[in-house]
Amino acid sequence: MISNERIIKFCHDNLVIDHLGVEVIDREDGSIRLELTVDERHVNLYNICHGGVLVTMADTAMGAACLALGKKVVTISLTIEFMHSVPFARRIFMRPTVLHNGLQTMTCECEILDDTGKLYSKVHAIFFVVETLDD
Repeated sequence: MISNERIIKFCHDNLVIDHLGVEVIDREDGSIRLELTVDERHVNLYNICHGGVLVTMADTAMGAACLALGKKVVTISLTIEFMHSVPFARRIFMRPTVLHNGLQTMTCECEILDDTGKLYSKVHAIFFVVETLDD
């Protein structure tokens, strides 16, 4: 198992995460969570969160979930379903789940939610394992 400190560093080493203002929260249950309050940096012409912001956050959250299991990965494929638009000023978070923890590939899902439990998007991705790590 990889430490939260290392996972938080991984998230911040991804400069686009800091550029977007994504918060990496170290939670009491021993996990981390990526959170974002949608502001003017994140919206498209319709004043809703741009899909690219959501994809970037979900991809990073799933990569962090793989890293927590000691696997350094790169994305092979990723699909997203947009169920609801995320309005300006809404606070959202990523909830990644590892579905398959293989030696060469990993499969993950990520839900994009707000604190009321509303599901905005669901992401599915396959990752290639480039390295196995020890903490």
